[in-house]
Amino acid sequence: MNAGSSVARVTATLRERARALPTGAKLPSSRVLVTELGVGPVTVQRAVDQLVADGTVVTRPGAGTFVARPTATTAADTGWQQVALGASPVQAGGVVAALSAPPEGALDMARGYMDLSLQPTSRLAAASARAARRPQAWSVPPPAGLGELRTWFARQLGADREDVLVTPGGQGALSSVLRALVPAGSPVLVAVPGYPGVISLLRSAGLVPVPVPSDADGVRPDLLERAFDTTGARVLYVQPTYANPDGSVLAEERRRPVLEAAAAAGAFVVEDDYARWLGHGPNPPPSLLRDDTDGRVITVNSLTKAAAPSLRVGCVVARGPVAQRIAGLRVVDDLFVSRPLQETALELITGAGWGAHLRALAAALSGRVGALCAALERELPEWSWTRPRGGFSMWVRLPRGVDDVEFAQRALARGVAVGPGRHYVVSEQDATHLRLCVAGLPTAHVEEAVRRLAAVA
Repeated sequence: MNAGSSVARVTATLRERARALPTGAKLPSSRVLVTELGVGPVTVQRAVDQLVADGTVVTRPGAGTFVARPTATTAADTGWQQVALGASPVQAGGVVAALSAPPEGALDMARGYMDLSLQPTSRLAAASARAARRPQAWSVPPPAGLGELRTWFARQLGADREDVLVTPGGQGALSSVLRALVPAGSPVLVAVPGYPGVISLLRSAGLVPVPVPSDADGVRPDLLERAFDTTGARVLYVQPTYANPDGSVLAEERRRPVLEAAAAAGAFVVEDDYARWLGHGPNPPPSLLRDDTDGRVITVNSLTKAAAPSLRVGCVVARGPVAQRIAGLRVVDDLFVSRPLQETALELITGAGWGAHLRALAAALSGRVGALCAALERELPEWSWTRPRGGFSMWVRLPRGVDDVEFAQRALARGVAVGPGRHYVVSEQDATHLRLCVAGLPTAHVEEAVRRLAAVA
């Protein structure tokens, strides 16, 4: 039995025992529980910590562990809040769905976060320990972020350090950037299918997402020009490198037309570069910053996908007056990014093992995607897709007449979680899709996951 299951077993046992005792009753000592339950003292301590956290027991130093007094709750009449709040501007359904863990035992093809086998957990632990020992680790960092971290991001993206602002991950950066650029009620062009987090962000900020279709080579310049002309939009949001959900890359011959269309409209281009280190080949394409001559491109980058979900460290690269506006809004929102987190990120990415981690991550993602393509060809040949060049997901077109949400519900009942395609679009579509992720699905489980999907189809 592994440590996790031992802790869970002991926690459940002690919880049942506490429920059978009156408030204030003392539980046996840790030494007694170790002998009685046949586990180690660390397991007992972790179980007690969980019970303290959920309010089942309290500990008194030198006295022991006691059954806690039940928390008295009074039902509140909150009906007045609906009148006071009015209609909600917050639309977080797609984001919540992408973050929610599937039921225990289900195979996870829905979430876009790497499982533990793909995270550099030991390196992160060492990096955080070193970071915490730095003399100024717990002091106020520079508002724009640690200088060394800004320099590292600048080198990766082909930017000047002074144009880099460290942010709390990519989502927070996108929120600040988009709110800083245009007022509520403004249209924002979004390449679709696209990231549901930004679609929800725009709607929650009172901005109006306008879809611009993409294909295997990225956003279509002809439709982009038309969208700028029709809407008068002053912002384009795009993921040119390993886009979510289809893994596409903006073709070299489209880069200049996209920037020219934005220039003709007097618009900014927000480049979400979240997956720079998730390519399945040796070298990712350069950031759109390379081709930007007038400060039109604002690039958002993050370490979260390549490292670990809770390493919420990213950056914004912007030039000119817009950089000052974004920096000001970031300070108003959050003051600064936690210095220990910045120090940990810096220790990780400048360490000797970072390059090896990225190579192993790329190989693992490529292997998982390859296994997924092979299984789909074998089990579900009537579905259609294009193999992505990078990232962790595939955009699968369902046969005509198949409802994506209904299919996802039936698939979950079969023990596999997938992402309904409608979360990744803005308006009605002529076909339904699923997003199938391999970030949390080891290669050994891919074939079984696809077999379960085939049983639902």
